[in-house]
Amino acid sequence: MTTLAQAPTEVAAPVKATRTGDRHHRGALRWVVLVGCAVIAVLMLAPFVLMLINAFKSPGDYSTHGPLSLPTNLYFTGLTKFWNTVDFPVKLWNSIWTSAAVSVLGTGLSLLTAYAIGVGRVRGRAWLVAVFLLANMLPQEVLLYPLYTMAQKVGLNNSGWSIVIIFTVIQSAFGTYLLASVLGTFPKALLEAAALDGANSWRVLWRVVFPIVRPTLAVLMIFFFIWTWNEFFIPLVMLTTPASQTVPIALSSLQGDRLLDVPTLNAGALVSLLPTLLFFLFFQRTLTRGVTAGAVK
Repeated sequence: MTTLAQAPTEVAAPVKATRTGDRHHRGALRWVVLVGCAVIAVLMLAPFVLMLINAFKSPGDYSTHGPLSLPTNLYFTGLTKFWNTVDFPVKLWNSIWTSAAVSVLGTGLSLLTAYAIGVGRVRGRAWLVAVFLLANMLPQEVLLYPLYTMAQKVGLNNSGWSIVIIFTVIQSAFGTYLLASVLGTFPKALLEAAALDGANSWRVLWRVVFPIVRPTLAVLMIFFFIWTWNEFFIPLVMLTTPASQTVPIALSSLQGDRLLDVPTLNAGALVSLLPTLLFFLFFQRTLTRGVTAGAVK
């Protein structure tokens, strides 16, 4: 009896030791991952720290001590010079309204197109999704000449609306591809219940589909806004007058052929970064809820 009673204890001891070893192994792995993430975060923040340091450094201080030293005196002339030279309030307004218009119009167009493909079950659905996927892979250089020619013919060159129309179509290609995949797996029971209640296609879209995909639409709007804000190449060609240009083009105007004022350029980059940073911080919770909505449901 004594031998039989002691047998479970002898078997349980190795199992307990194995579990303790696994726990220590997982704890060590977590520390390795944490250290790796900290190193990556420092590397990502290093350019922003250098930009902040050099934005308040005079040209003489920059030439003498280099970009890695702290400023001997706070130099604010670079900020005021950039603000006045490029007429920053005008450039800021142009970037805000064009990016906001593209985010709203692009998201709406993506929803309508994806609803027709994913829920409406149009013919050749797989081919249409493949076309939108290929549209996302086209480089902007391929589209530039025909877009510029069409904008000239309709009289929209040097107008912010040319940027709005172009990037609404470009961004909606990605939005349609994403939403068509989501709506393709939409619960058929909800659609059948709405049809039994006499709802038409528009009512199904706004009363059934839209409330469910609203978090995804919010994420698309945030992405479209930031992507359009950062666009440079097409706005540089389309917008040639200072009154219609955006913030990224204003930054490029600070660089000359033989002279580059690095402190002023860093000051301009800092001022240009603040609106998008505030926008991201303001909509951070919306972005988090939209990304995790599908996992929760």
